[in-house]
Amino acid sequence: MPAAALGERVRIVGAGPTGALLAILLRRRGFGVTIYESRPDPRGAPPESGRSINLALADRGIAALRRVGVFAGVFDRLVPMSGRLIHDLRGTTSLQPYGMRPDEVIYSISRHGLGQALLDLAIRVHGVEVHFEHRLEAVDFAAGVAHLRDLRRERIETVPMRPLLACDGAGSRLRREMQAAGLIAASEQALDHGYKELSIPGGAGGEYRMLKNALHIWPRGEHMLIALPNDDASFTATLFLPNTGAVSFASLSGPAQIESFLTENFPDVVPLMPDRIAEFLTHPTGFLGTVYADPWAVGGQAAIIGDAAHAIVPFHGQGMNCCLEDCLEFDACLAGRTDWENCFREFHARRKPNTDAIASMALENYLEMRSHVADAGFRLRSALALELERRFPQRFIPRYSMVMFHHEIPYATALSRGRVQARLLEELTAGGAALADVDFARAEREILGQLEPLATIRSSVTNE
Repeated sequence: MPAAALGERVRIVGAGPTGALLAILLRRRGFGVTIYESRPDPRGAPPESGRSINLALADRGIAALRRVGVFAGVFDRLVPMSGRLIHDLRGTTSLQPYGMRPDEVIYSISRHGLGQALLDLAIRVHGVEVHFEHRLEAVDFAAGVAHLRDLRRERIETVPMRPLLACDGAGSRLRREMQAAGLIAASEQALDHGYKELSIPGGAGGEYRMLKNALHIWPRGEHMLIALPNDDASFTATLFLPNTGAVSFASLSGPAQIESFLTENFPDVVPLMPDRIAEFLTHPTGFLGTVYADPWAVGGQAAIIGDAAHAIVPFHGQGMNCCLEDCLEFDACLAGRTDWENCFREFHARRKPNTDAIASMALENYLEMRSHVADAGFRLRSALALELERRFPQRFIPRYSMVMFHHEIPYATALSRGRVQARLLEELTAGGAALADVDFARAEREILGQLEPLATIRSSVTNE
């Protein structure tokens, strides 16, 4: 679509991965693009300490990175993870594969590294104009302008909003301005748990001190520790705990308490975390919550995209994947529209059912990760799900696999089919202890009767 049909220049707030990818796609359609970012230029700068939950890059995010030609450039930084390695209290481990096929893996990558790669591509290759240390302060919807503070010169700059696209994260200033003006309904539903980042350095010879190609999980019911591998042989560990209560971030206030808690709950990994006490005491406790907003735009003036519109908890590894997929969906909406208002409306209609679905699945996955993965019944149902996929690949794909390895299947479809499949798995494993106890003839009848072939289901992005 010609840029002149919608206006020559688009302004984006936020130069993270979502804003950078969206800018690249807009430039490809001929638009001039200016990004305003409150931080200094992150290229070449170290990541912010204590707040970097590693990204689990999966098929949806990979599809977006391939679209703009950046995937090959970041591939060497990726560490493939073939499954969850579960650590029990005795230090015994068991690997639960993510998928049925060897190529069904997810990749660990630092949020900082991916953001740098996309931003550099946007600036150097696509000519995106970026103003760093410029923070959105306020908007005037009646006048159609946005006010930004130049933090270096301490002055306010006023720019036209039509259109202003906010990719400024879960705490989006534009979303709050829309809400305050009564133009949208929005809420932030906090989880009663938080997180704290810890680190596991590599060995003296540069070797990994735990299994490299796995996401490590220490499930402990009401809390858990996870660790994702980095390409320098270290692991980024994240402790998830209730914010208040008998065992919580509020109750662990001193070094002795912290050491006792970590040693009791995670004895096999404590020796690998030499800075655990200092990191626990100095790293901030991160907020976990879900953002809901409706609608996502104000006329043709402004729209919120990515976490600004629908931030989710990180327990399905889909937060950034979902945001990158947003960009592809937005680009698809641009293809058939001649005005911004209709583009925004179509984007919201196509995308919101799917973002609501992944928000729900992410919350469900927290209970699964911190508790269910250690349960024998869960392991049997998971094994059966993979066996049913092997036998009926056109009709039965585990919900986790639909989300992580099949970008052509919308999130909402994965949620609805997943509910049917979960009920089938419960019924087929009732009273059984192993796959040999499953009635596969019954399984075939139920699957053929309740699940239509997946070949008929494709996302709008795939068809674009």
